[in-house]
Order: sequence, then C-alpha cells, then structure tokens
Amino acid sequence: MGFAVVAVNRVRRPKPRMQQPAVGTIGASIRYCPSPSMMALAPAEIAAWMDWRGDRDDVPGGTGCPGTGRERAAVMIVGMSSPRRRAEMFVGAEDDPRLDGPATGDERAVLVGFLRSQRATLVVKCSGLDTELSRRAVEPSTLSLLGLVRHLADVERRWFRRVMAGQDAPPRFSSASDPDGDFDGAVPDPAVIAEAWEVWRAEVAFADRFVDDAPDLDITGDDSWRGTVSLRWVLIHMVEEYARHNGHADLLRERIDGAVGL
Repeated sequence: MGFAVVAVNRVRRPKPRMQQPAVGTIGASIRYCPSPSMMALAPAEIAAWMDWRGDRDDVPGGTGCPGTGRERAAVMIVGMSSPRRRAEMFVGAEDDPRLDGPATGDERAVLVGFLRSQRATLVVKCSGLDTELSRRAVEPSTLSLLGLVRHLADVERRWFRRVMAGQDAPPRFSSASDPDGDFDGAVPDPAVIAEAWEVWRAEVAFADRFVDDAPDLDITGDDSWRGTVSLRWVLIHMVEEYARHNGHADLLRERIDGAVGL
C-alpha cells in the first residue's frame, strides 16, 4: 500500500478550550462569559441575570461578557456543556486514509490494518510541510519529523527485509560508525527529503508484499537483538514502534505550526 505524501491538505488548527460556562445566542456560536458567579446559578437565573445586566459598568463583570445588551436579551442558555477536546481529528473524514481498517476479521487483516493506520498517521502529520520537516522543534531533542521518516524507513527495512526475509539489507540512514545518522542527517535539503520519502515508501511496499505472501503469522526470522521472532511479533512491534514515534510527531508538528489532532 503506497501513500501520497502531500495528498492531505486539510490541517486542523488548535481550538480554544472551554474553561467557563457556555452561553450562546440563538442560531449563533457558543460564547463564553467569564463571571465565576455564574457557576452557582441555574440556567434560567443566568438568562435573567444577563438580560438585566446588559453592558452596565456598575455591575461586576458588566463589560466582561461578549455581545451587546440587545444580544444578551436574546440569549439562550445551552447549559453547562462538557468541555471540548483540545484536539480532534487532524484531517477531515473525507481526507483521512486511516478510517477504513477492519474492526473484525482474521488476525492478519486486523494487525495489517493497525499498522497501515499508524503509517498513515506519520504521513498526515508531515503533510503540508517542506523543509520544515527537518526542524528540531522540541529542544534539546534531536528529533525531527524528517528524522522520524528516515528512522522508520530503516526500522521497516530491518524487520521485514533483514530479519524476516533474510536479505543482506543494511540501514540506509544510519550505520555502526554513525548510529544517529537517521536523525543527524535530517537536514533541510529538498533532495534529502525526497530521498527519505522514496526509501520509506519502498520499504513499506516491500513489507506489505512480504506480509501478503506469507503463509501464516507463525513464520520466523532471526534477530540479533530478540533472537527468533515470528511475523506476528514483528507486526505487533511495528505498530508499537510507529505509535511511539507518532506521539513524538504530535509534539513536533504542533511546535512547528500549531497544528494539532489525532
């Protein structure tokens, strides 16, 4: 399964968190009134109080609640609604490639669905960015979104090519002499960025073909770190690996341009 790196362009921006009771005008968006005394009032009392208070300066909080006196005369209490989440989905449902994974079916289909969803999360977290991908946005960490792409390309290569398929496939972006090359080499160069995505896509495509062709999830490979591992273990480990680094991607992206979301 391939991914288009720039296919998603509907980035959700941060939404204000509700910290006060919600008061709204009919047919309009919710407004927030900063008066702490409203917390103790019933909805009907709040409506009457706001109607009377208007824009008076001699009443505590008289100028603190948004809107004019006429607007307040038409207020409708929408209740002490539950606080909204700070971040919802990163992209709209119509643009989100992560919503079609199976929730039922056999083990292989479900595990592959989870892994593809995690891979797609990395893609959407990087969408809409160019050389900003290389920004080390959470100092003093050397992590960057571009570094994550390079690192995860090597992780895919290790587990599916070297361990499971038994190929002679050394890492593309790190080595024994440069163990942090995947992150240290993530520089703001368009050629470096293009190479990272090209390698990542190639490794994902190989992994997908390997899993599709495997007779079952019990086939094994030998790893210098964990010894004998099954394909089942590798798939679960890859979901874990992406999930951890996608958490890093959440923080990196927010620090770059404020974009948040699942």
